[in-house]
Amino acid sequence: MPKSYAMTSVSLSIRPICSLIFLSILFSSLHFSLSLPNKPHFGSNLVLTGEAKFSNKCSCIQLTDPKISSPSSGFLIQKKPIKLFTKSRKPVSFATDFTFSISPHNGDGLAFLVVPRSFMSKFSKESFGVLKESRFFGVEFDTLVDENVGDVNANHVGLDVGSLVSAKTSNVSSINLVLNSGMKLHSWVDYDSSSKRIEVRLTKFGSARPYNPLLVYQIDLGDMWRNEEVLVGLSSSSGKSMQTSRVYSWKFRTRTVPDWMHSQPLDPRAFSRESRDEKLAQKKRICALGFLSGLVIVTGCGALLALIVMFLWALFENSSETILTIPAKCAAHSGDFRYEKINVVVGDNPTDAKN
Repeated sequence: MPKSYAMTSVSLSIRPICSLIFLSILFSSLHFSLSLPNKPHFGSNLVLTGEAKFSNKCSCIQLTDPKISSPSSGFLIQKKPIKLFTKSRKPVSFATDFTFSISPHNGDGLAFLVVPRSFMSKFSKESFGVLKESRFFGVEFDTLVDENVGDVNANHVGLDVGSLVSAKTSNVSSINLVLNSGMKLHSWVDYDSSSKRIEVRLTKFGSARPYNPLLVYQIDLGDMWRNEEVLVGLSSSSGKSMQTSRVYSWKFRTRTVPDWMHSQPLDPRAFSRESRDEKLAQKKRICALGFLSGLVIVTGCGALLALIVMFLWALFENSSETILTIPAKCAAHSGDFRYEKINVVVGDNPTDAKN
C-alpha cells in the first residue's frame, strides 16, 4: 500500500473522532453555562463601598462581613446621581423595591438611603454610615434597640429625616414578620411627589405586593433637596454583632408628574375650605339649572294647555252651526199642477209658420 494512501486513510478515520470530541466539549460547556445559578437582578449602574461585595455562594451582594471584628458596614449605591426636580421644574417621583435578608443577630439592620452627592467621602462604619452626614433621608429596617435614638423595639421600620431618631416607626411584628430571622424579605418604597407622600411595604419573598402600606409619611423631598443632585442606595452596618445583611435584587425607577395632575394640599383646612367653596358653587349651578328647567317646563305646560283649550273651543263652535239638509222626497200634491194641450201645425209656407 502506498504511504500517501495510508496517511490519507488515517486522517479520514481521525476526523470523526475529532468531531465527536469537539461536540462533547461544546455540549459540556453549554451544560455548565446553563447550570449556573440565576444571577441577581441588579443593573449596571451600581457601586459597592465599604465591606460590600458580590457573593457567588448566594448570588447576592453581601453588605457586611461577619469575619471583621470591628463594626462592618457596606453601601450598595446607584452610580448615577438623580435630581428630584427636572429642568422644567417638574417634581420627580420614584419607586424602588428590593429583596434582602438579615442574619439572626442584633445589628443595625439595613436601610434605604437618599443622601447628597458628597456622602461618599463621609461614609462611616456605624449606623448605616450616616453619622457624619447631617442631611439624609432613610427607611431603616432596624433589628437593634438603641435607647439613644428612641427605638421602640428590635423589629421595626422607621423613617429617618436628617437624624437617626425616626420621625415615624411601625412595628414589623404587626404583620407577623421578623427582620433578622434570616428569611428573604421583599420591600417596596414609593415616593409620590404630587401628594408629597412616601409609602413603605414589606412582605415575605414570593408573596404579592401588599395593598396596605406598613408605613406612610408626608414629606416633600423636592423641597428638602431642591435642585441638588442626590444618591440613592442600600446600606447596612453590623454594629457590635456578626450580623450579615444580603441583597438579592434591587430596582429603582423615577418618573415625572404629568401636567394634568395636581398636588394634594398639605393643609387640611385649606382642602376643606376649597371643598366647601366648590360645593357651594356646585349648589348655585344646580339651583340655576333647576330654575331654568322649571321655567321651560312651566312654559311647555302653558303652551300645551292653550292648545287643548283652542281645540275644545273649535269643537264647540262647530257643533253649534245650522246644517242645511235636503229631504230625499218633495212633499208636493198632484192638485197643484195643471196640464194644457197645445196644437202645433207645421205647413209648407214659412209665412204661415210665422203666424
